[in-house]
Amino acid sequence: MSTRPPPLTPPAERKPGGRRAAGLVGALLLLLAAAALSLAVGAKPLSPGEAWDGLFHADSAAYPIVHDMRLPRTVLGLLAGLALGLAGAVMQALTRNPLADPGLLGINAGAAAAVVSAISFLGVTSFTGFVWFAFAGAGSVAVLLYAIGGGSGATPVRLVLAGAALNAALFSYVSAVQLLDTASLDRMRFWTVGSLASAQDYTVVRVAPFVVAGLVIALLLARPLNAMAMGEDAARALGADPGRARVAAIIAITLLCGAATAACGPIVFVGLMVPHLVRALTGSDLRWLFPYCAVLSPALMLAADVLGRVVARPSELQVGIVMVVAGGPLFLYFVRRPLGRTAAS
Repeated sequence: MSTRPPPLTPPAERKPGGRRAAGLVGALLLLLAAAALSLAVGAKPLSPGEAWDGLFHADSAAYPIVHDMRLPRTVLGLLAGLALGLAGAVMQALTRNPLADPGLLGINAGAAAAVVSAISFLGVTSFTGFVWFAFAGAGSVAVLLYAIGGGSGATPVRLVLAGAALNAALFSYVSAVQLLDTASLDRMRFWTVGSLASAQDYTVVRVAPFVVAGLVIALLLARPLNAMAMGEDAARALGADPGRARVAAIIAITLLCGAATAACGPIVFVGLMVPHLVRALTGSDLRWLFPYCAVLSPALMLAADVLGRVVARPSELQVGIVMVVAGGPLFLYFVRRPLGRTAAS
């Protein structure tokens, strides 16, 4: 008689793998289209042929535009979108709260508060300095949120209330520091609304290892978090260690949110919207949901950045503003839905 343990995903949650694989290929094509638009759209619009020449031919007139400005911005948008979307998916799985999001629960605000403090009080101005403060702020708030929310007995309502309080307090602190330190205000004002406009090659190179590390940890957590969705006793019976999985999840969220916030500023709603959209395609199986989020979140980020360049020409709207305008109504829609329907969607 076979002693093989049952699958970690309940049978009711399984969907045909072929359809989900085809959907993932479609999501990759959507991401490629968003990246192509990001390279072509801007103050000086480029045709697809010009963008292609600027990407691969050094003698092209578009080469400086593509390589010096748009390519770093596109790659940074890809990395930041992946980080924020995947962090939101991990947080929703960890807390079993369909409204969990790094921006709404104060994780991004913790990173922002630490970075703003470093700018104002310590004179830090480089990404190399920002990133360590961002990790410290994001990690501290993640642990504090988990403790205030009740630890292993945390409920969605307690986590949302604790996160809302932390988020409000930390962003009030950020605003107060900006008002009191006018010399640092100009350096911080674009960063605190969330922007890809200042992307440079060195920023991309330095942020990439942290995002990749967070991505690997998150993907490895898919099976343990699947098991934990059936209850801690069932998870232990299936060989998962809930305590170790929670610590690893907090590390992944800290790496992903800290890197993205240090590079781009606090951008909200990516981690809320994408997992909800993806869940309708994949069900609750995190082995599929996480890869989908890692592909569709950067597509959303790049699309929002392109939209910000178009709607305010010849100037542009920062991607953080576009995400708030787009994400606010969607968040209200999710709040108005019964929690059971949202979680099952």
